Amino acid sequence: MSPEDIDHLASTLKARSGLILGADKTYLIESRLSPVARREGFANVAALLTALRAKRDEKLIVAVTDAMTTNETFFFRDKTPFDQFKSDVLPALAKARMSGDIKIWCAACSTGQEPYSLAMLMEDMRAQYPRVSLDILATDISDRCLEKAQAGLYTQFEVQRGLPITMMVKHFEKVDEMWRLSPKIRASVRYKKMNLLEDLRMIGRQDIIYCRNVLIYFDLETKKRVLEQMASLLPEDGYL
Repeated sequence: MSPEDIDHLASTLKARSGLILGADKTYLIESRLSPVARREGFANVAALLTALRAKRDEKLIVAVTDAMTTNETFFFRDKTPFDQFKSDVLPALAKARMSGDIKIWCAACSTGQEPYSLAMLMEDMRAQYPRVSLDILATDISDRCLEKAQAGLYTQFEVQRGLPITMMVKHFEKVDEMWRLSPKIRASVRYKKMNLLEDLRMIGRQDIIYCRNVLIYFDLETKKRVLEQMASLLPEDGYL
C-alpha cells in the first residue's frame, strides 16, 4: 500500500464518517478491507486502495467506509447507563411527561443491541409505568448493521454477551443455531440510516440521547459539532 493511497483512504473516511485513521494502521486496513477486496474482485488490498483513489466509485466508497467503521457492541454494554435509565432517568421523565410519551434516540446503534436493551427493560417494567410509551429511534451509517438490527437475529455468542438469561428466555426464540427477538420488541424500535456528520436537526426533539463509543473516533472539532447539535435537540430536563 502506497502512502498516497493510505492518505486518500484516511481523507475519504474522515469526510464520509468522521473516522480518524491514525498512523501505523496497516494491520487494521488489511484485516478490515481484505474481505472487501476479495468480494469486489481485487487481487489484494493495495489494488483496492489504488482503485479507490483512481476513480470515484460510490459503491466502492460505501463498502470501504462500512468495513472500516467499528461495529462492536453487545446487550447492556457497560451496564451503568441501563441501571441509570431504570433508577433515575425513566422515573424522572415519567413524572415530568404528562402524556407519557418519551422519545429516545440511539445514535450509532450498530447492530441494535443498545436500543433493544432499552426496549426489553421498558417491557419488563411495564407494570410500574403503564402509561409510559417509549419512541425509540436508532440510527447508524452502516446499511449492513441496520439490516441485522432490523432482523433481530443474533448468534449464541451475541446473546451471551451481557444479556441476562431471564431476558433471553422471555424475549427471544431459538431459530436453528440463532436467537431471534420477539416481534413485539423488534417493533418497538424504529431504524433509520444516518451519518452523524449530517445536520442532526432532522431528528427532532428528543428526551434522551444515547451516543456511546463513537465520538472516540472523531477529531475534537467534529466531537464539538456533534455534541452541540445533540444538545440543541434536548429540553432542559433531557439526558445525553
